[in-house]
Amino acid sequence: MGEKRKQSNFIVQGSVLAIASIVVRIIGMIYRIPLTGIIGDVGNGVYSVAYEIYSILLLLSSYSLPLAVSKLVSVLLAKGKKKNAQKYFRCAMLFAVVVGGLFAVFTWFFAGEIAGMLMKSPMSAISLKVLAPAIFVVAVMGVLRGYFQGMGSMVPTAISQVIEQIINAIVSVWAAYVLFSYGESVVKMTHSEGFEAAYGAAGGTMGTLFGAIAGLVTLVILMVFFKNRFVPRVQGMRKEPVDRTGTVYKVLLATIVPVILSTAVYNISSVLDQGVFNRMMSAQGKSVDEYNALWGIFSGKYKLLTNVPISVASAMAASTVIGVSAAYAVKDKREIVRKTRICIRFTMMITIPCAVGLSVLASPILQMLWSDERALSANLLRYGSVSVVLYALSTLTNGILQGVNRMKVPVKNAVIALLSHLVVLVVCLKIFELHVYGVVIANIFFAFVMCVLNERAMRRYIRGYRQEIVRTFIIPIINSAIMGVLVYYVHKGIVFVSGKNGIGVLVSIALGAMLYFIGMVYMGGISEKDLRSMPKGQQIARFAQRLGLL
Repeated sequence: MGEKRKQSNFIVQGSVLAIASIVVRIIGMIYRIPLTGIIGDVGNGVYSVAYEIYSILLLLSSYSLPLAVSKLVSVLLAKGKKKNAQKYFRCAMLFAVVVGGLFAVFTWFFAGEIAGMLMKSPMSAISLKVLAPAIFVVAVMGVLRGYFQGMGSMVPTAISQVIEQIINAIVSVWAAYVLFSYGESVVKMTHSEGFEAAYGAAGGTMGTLFGAIAGLVTLVILMVFFKNRFVPRVQGMRKEPVDRTGTVYKVLLATIVPVILSTAVYNISSVLDQGVFNRMMSAQGKSVDEYNALWGIFSGKYKLLTNVPISVASAMAASTVIGVSAAYAVKDKREIVRKTRICIRFTMMITIPCAVGLSVLASPILQMLWSDERALSANLLRYGSVSVVLYALSTLTNGILQGVNRMKVPVKNAVIALLSHLVVLVVCLKIFELHVYGVVIANIFFAFVMCVLNERAMRRYIRGYRQEIVRTFIIPIINSAIMGVLVYYVHKGIVFVSGKNGIGVLVSIALGAMLYFIGMVYMGGISEKDLRSMPKGQQIARFAQRLGLL
């Protein structure tokens, strides 16, 4: 009975964070519709440059903190060292304040040099300055999220993420509208082009800052509540030797640095892509507005849509690192293998149909969200949707390898993938002149190489691990293909009868999801045990029984 609860809690916690991540991505996708309408593709390109730089600085300063803190806290709790867990949390918080503060100051003072000289997009400096304080806020927030996750609760992280994104959405749209209008007045006064897009993009990034502040406030409130529940247990324990502060920081750095390196190398490809893309487009005679507009389509539409299902993998990776780390700490090899298999299968079960759906409904979705009927936008999504599955799998396997203390392996694999990806990118841009299509191809290649290398590493370092193929890949692919055909023709039929593209998209997606669920249960891709271990699993299982599927 205890094992069942353990498994159920593991999947439920991962599912809670996955659901929150999907909600956050959907909110992000929705608010980017009016934001894009205000600032346009050029503004999206300016926004993207600033946000990519901000993301890298975040990666280097604090992005690894939630994973590192959750890993250490979960390991210490698995060994019964609760007082040490508290001390590691306090030391990590001090680390976040110092490092986050230094990076925020650096970003503020050198925004112009980074955006102008490095990225060839000087107008992005305004947005980058707005984002500078957010680096400090996110660093502190990351430690709080990692602490809660290490204690086995994803709920505070989930709640704070949703609140953060809601505030982000409201402020972004409002501030973009106000500042875009201000930028237009600057253009009239100075007779210089581009200020409206620059100030509009800065308004968009302002939402990120205020959203982060809202998320931090939410976590602090929850921390007070959780402190009343958990601190007495720690204080009431028997005497426990506590590690020295110097030792704590050594362990923190030994955990944080590899995570920073693997995450940074894994994600730095976006900044490198944009830098290489901008320079090559400039060398080929395209204006700044032209290549900013192309990148705006890639980042503001293609990546925005594909990141929604990929967020499931990120959430499951966070849950997996905690579960696998705890199992590794007590040398429970069977539990490591079991959790690895479950997470990969759960992630593939969601991302494969999402990739098919994005490919089949590429143009209708773009038309519904942005009234974008261009072949370029649709083709990026149609042919690049396979990256959803590859990025999801590579993200998850990164987390699994970190969970079994193979911290350097994802770094090495990411470096190999990054270098080979850059070669492919340069060939696509310079020789074949595929402009933004080349970026999509290179990204797919990067994720594919990561998947292959991580899979080989997992077989080597996790004894007894072999992923079950039929239920993990074959059954989801078959059902996704059937679903894709249904979705395509249902959408066509509804549009033919009603002339309403939006209704066609929503109805076909709903019917496709229902058909996929039925097919997965009928073909054994989802068992009754799987259903009952999910959030609201008892109700879902009863529903499947009424349909005669179980």
